Amino acid sequence: MTTTVAAPATTTPVAEVRVARRWTQHGMLFVAPFLVIYVAFLVWPLLLGLRMSLSDVNIAGSNDDLIGFANYSEAFGDPRMWRSLWNTVVFTVLSTVPLVILGLVFALLVHNLRFVRWLWRLSFFAPFLLPSAVVSLLWLQMIYQPGFGLLNGTLGTDILWLGDPGVAMWSVVMTTVWWTVGFNFLLYLAALQSIPEHLYEAASIDGASAWDKLRSITLPMLRRTTGLVVVLQLLASLKVFDQIYLMTGGGPENATRPIIEYAYDIGFTGYRIGYASAVSYILFVLIVAVSLVQLRLFRKREETLS
Repeated sequence: MTTTVAAPATTTPVAEVRVARRWTQHGMLFVAPFLVIYVAFLVWPLLLGLRMSLSDVNIAGSNDDLIGFANYSEAFGDPRMWRSLWNTVVFTVLSTVPLVILGLVFALLVHNLRFVRWLWRLSFFAPFLLPSAVVSLLWLQMIYQPGFGLLNGTLGTDILWLGDPGVAMWSVVMTTVWWTVGFNFLLYLAALQSIPEHLYEAASIDGASAWDKLRSITLPMLRRTTGLVVVLQLLASLKVFDQIYLMTGGGPENATRPIIEYAYDIGFTGYRIGYASAVSYILFVLIVAVSLVQLRLFRKREETLS
């Protein structure tokens, strides 16, 4: 006589379904405030701006008729837009490289110090806490001043740091590096403190030098942090506005005007909100493209190294 064993039930009990549904409802209640803020202050303005970029609306809200891609066609044929976009790219390249390298160098120096480490951390990070208006006024009035500025007085020169089209962008980059390098420094310092100490001890036993430890242990362990720093720095530099607007106003001869300032001038000085929105969305697409390329490159590098 054979005994038939019943197969275990594969359906989820009703009680478990109710519990899962209750947890989902409770989770949605916790997420709801964030979703409301996210939709109200990000999704809705994003959609509204896209709609405005397809219209000829002005700052008074009139002439809100859709005109299709006419604003984008005008923008791609506008040499002033291309000049401001080029200024943005130049600023991004000139600022990203030293901000990443100096952030790493400063973090290595502070990490290897054995005395008053807190003072060095404060010294490198403190400028990042200052508002952009304070930083701009400090460098404009005390360091770049042509007559009695600290930089000309120290070098014995009379350079128009913010008045010469060939020097102004470099001056803004130098101010930006001094101001924001503390953030990258902090990220690198936190990553250095998370590297296991036994790796360095094992390398010392094998007779590795300080350079060998840096090349074989430190830099590979900081690979993810470097990817994060590069992406964040590129995004921040592409969105530059404050310090340039306060220090040079985009001058001299539009040599430092970034694309965000150009969109601001068109929208709030020229009253063409629709065209300014189109310019802004061109920058938005550029930022998204740069982000995707960077993430793809770092992901491919991670797969190659693993």
